[in-house]
Amino acid sequence: MKKFAVMVFLFSLPLWSQEEKRFVGEIADSSCALNIHSLTRSHKEMLQGKGMGKTAADCSRICVEHYGSHYVLEDKKQNVFNLDDQKKAAEFAGLHVIVTGDLVSKDSIRVVAIKPEK
Repeated sequence: MKKFAVMVFLFSLPLWSQEEKRFVGEIADSSCALNIHSLTRSHKEMLQGKGMGKTAADCSRICVEHYGSHYVLEDKKQNVFNLDDQKKAAEFAGLHVIVTGDLVSKDSIRVVAIKPEK
């Protein structure tokens, strides 16, 4: 039995060491950031319509809560990263932040921490 437990443990380890990295950008919603309902990949058009709140945070929260979006990190180059911890991301909706975590694919981050960018 011990041999089986050791084998399970070894196979559950990552094949390479993942180093935590810092990612800087805005916590946005996937609809705006991926240009699903926005022409400029921003909240600009949605906020002008006055149905999505008054701020980027309002727009992101409404899109996530009512329109099937999820929180993402959009950096200054308009790269969009999915975030595995939606609860942490929700706290920072619409804000510029620093996300610490592991890039688990080309567009997904395993979030360790999120803090406001200073």
